Amino acid sequence: MHKDTVKGAAKQTAGSVKQAVGKASGNRRLEAEGAREKIVGKVQKGVGDLKDAARDALKH
Repeated sequence: MHKDTVKGAAKQTAGSVKQAVGKASGNRRLEAEGAREKIVGKVQKGVGDLKDAARDALKH
């Protein structure tokens, strides 16, 4: 598992929490930051998954 995969998943989780807190408290800025973090985390996780797939393909 690539470090980008792990970091991306963590960022996605943190973004989800931040978005939920923003939604619950009525803080639109916090909610938007959380949504942005979720997207960034999803992209970073995807990059890590691609790196893993490339490494696996080169091994075989």
